[in-house]
Amino acid sequence: MSPPADDTGRRADGDAPTPFGRLGGEPGVRALVDRFYDLMDLEPAFAGIRRLHPADLDASRDKLFWFLCGWLGGPNHYIERFGHPRLRARHLPYPIGLAERDQWMACMMSAMQEAGVETQLAGRLAEAFFGTADFMRNRGG
Repeated sequence: MSPPADDTGRRADGDAPTPFGRLGGEPGVRALVDRFYDLMDLEPAFAGIRRLHPADLDASRDKLFWFLCGWLGGPNHYIERFGHPRLRARHLPYPIGLAERDQWMACMMSAMQEAGVETQLAGRLAEAFFGTADFMRNRGG
């Protein structure tokens, strides 16, 4: 495993940038997360997943930002605050089926497109996001 990037996306070992770095470090990840939640809040197509979140999305924005920073190869803000993510366990209280998975994915795909994430990186991230989103399912349909 290679060393994580710093908060700007530069790696200490000089290797190719991580996805975190390719997104522009913390500012790029924050912009992606903010657009994701803006779309979720505004677009009727994402109403199903919006209902699973609190009225105020600030804490949700922060948690996804902190998680994605580390998941993408940057600083482990989430782990420093909360320990291991335990994603499936943390999502069990929420009914997540195929529709919710697909809405989450569509929302993230739109956010990546609007944020100008390069095509090759967006494709790699979409595969990884789908695997994770599918793993969160706890309902059949």
